[in-house]
Parts: sequence; structure tokens; C-alpha cells
Amino acid sequence: MAEMVATRDAYGNTLVELGGIHKDIVVLDADLSGSTKTGKFAKAFPERFFNMGISEQDLIGTAAGLAISGKVPFASTFAIFESGRAWEQIRQSVCYPNNNVKLVASHGGITVGEDGASHQALEDIALMRVLPNMTVIVPADGEEMCQVIKTVYEYRGPVYVRAGRNKTPIIYGKEYQFKIGKAVVHHIGRDVNIIATGIMVSYSLQAAEALKKEGIDAGVINMSTIKPLDKEAVIKAAQSSRAIVTAEEHTIIGGLGGAVSEVLVEEFPVPMKRIGIQDRFGTSGAPEELLKYFGLTAEDIKKAAMELINKK
Repeated sequence: MAEMVATRDAYGNTLVELGGIHKDIVVLDADLSGSTKTGKFAKAFPERFFNMGISEQDLIGTAAGLAISGKVPFASTFAIFESGRAWEQIRQSVCYPNNNVKLVASHGGITVGEDGASHQALEDIALMRVLPNMTVIVPADGEEMCQVIKTVYEYRGPVYVRAGRNKTPIIYGKEYQFKIGKAVVHHIGRDVNIIATGIMVSYSLQAAEALKKEGIDAGVINMSTIKPLDKEAVIKAAQSSRAIVTAEEHTIIGGLGGAVSEVLVEEFPVPMKRIGIQDRFGTSGAPEELLKYFGLTAEDIKKAAMELINKK
């Protein structure tokens, strides 16, 4: 049984680790530090933590000001509020002037669960990747999140990182090294390749194992950086298998599936299927039940792969 860790917990722990090393790190939250796990940093370094209250637009404006003054701000709240309520401030105060602000948004996707559609951010990746200068990252597990936060501290420029509420399987070991804009290729398949991000990487690996038992060579690529997308990895996968499945805990419009299809239509068109939320809002329910309800399971990925292979 794989170890289970929520990426939001990995974020909180890594912030504390980095905070002890780098005195220029400041952390801001919008009255949700217990849920986003920035409360761990607040306890360790109270003089460098700012609770902005339920005022997300102020959260972003203040973070931008701190960045201009030479600090490295990590600003967190739920993804639905950070990407939605404060979108204009992110555009005008962070991305337009290319300020060094790190936005780490918790509770992304339908696995927010019982909180329901109002709190399930299914559009945040699309909203962030459309902004010039913005880098967009969705870690697959706790170890990758740890590496991502350490990497984006060193990186200069706006970054949006999505964290999840639920515990998910650990995929990578301590030796793992994340690189912005570089996909993690688990295997390039001859019959079909699955390009996944976030929690869907684990389900994609399960689907590939199930397909292998049926004699199908399915590759899996973890596209944790949605922007800038690793175009070379996408094209290589398409050339190898002539069939691509994308898998994301996000609407199929404008997220990973949209980004991959944009590359393929210009560079190497092949049959493709997008696993994700099919242009609708979420609903309340237990996370695992919601993944089944919306067709985001290993079995759904396997089925999509089989349909593509038959189409070929």
C-alpha cells in the first residue's frame, strides 16, 4: 500500500523548511490558513505571516507590493477564490508587471468533496494559463509538491501551483527532481500514451498496468507543468503511438487537454480523447464517489484508451 499524503500538507511542511533557510519568504493567506496549511508557517514565523482576512483581492495586491519590495511572497487561499475572485488583480498587479509572486491554491478540483460546486475549482488552470508571464503547475503527489515549492522559490516570476485537499498516493521518491516545463516520462507506449496531471497521474499508471495485462503497450507522462508545456514530450508520444489520452481533474476546456490538443493540431495531429469534467459544474459528494460520477477513474482512462486504439 502506497503512502498517502495530501499535496496541501506537503506545501505547508515545505514552507516551514524553506522559511528557516530563506528570510525573504513571506506568506499570506485569506483566513483559511488551517485548510491551506500555511498555518504551519504562521506558527513557526509569525512575523512573516499575514492573514488578510476574507479579502482575496487585497491578498494579491499586498503580495505584489511585497514582491516589489524584495520579498518572495507565497499567497494562498482556496483555488476557487484565488483564481476567480482575484483574477483581475492577478492580471494587473502580478502578471502584467511580471512580479515575483507565488500563488499556491488549495482545494482544487472535485475532490474538495462535500463542499460542492461553489467550492470546486474546475476552471482555475484555464484561467491561469491564459495569462502572459504566468507559469502553471499541478503536482502529482506530496514529493513533487515539495520539489515544486523549492523550485518556484528560486524561479523569478509569477507562478500558480494547485494543491489538493485529499490524501493521494506517493509516486516519487526523495531522489526525484522537478524541473519547470519538463514532463516526467514514466514510459512511452507504442499503442497509446496517457498524458496526465495532478491526482490523475496515479490513476493513469493504474490504467496502464490494466492495459498491459491485455497486451496493450500504454505509456504514461506526468505533465505537472501545464505552462510552459513540454511540447517535445507531447509530440514524441504522439509520434510513437498515434493515439493520445489526456487526464485531468479540471474541465476539459482550456486545461491540460486543451493545451495538448493545441500542440497536436499544429505539430502532429492524431486521434485524442480528453478525460476530465465535461463542461459542467461539480456537485456535492464523497471524493471517490465524485471521481466515479464524473468519469475520472483508472477504468475510465482504460476505456478511453481502448476506444482510441480501436479507432486507429
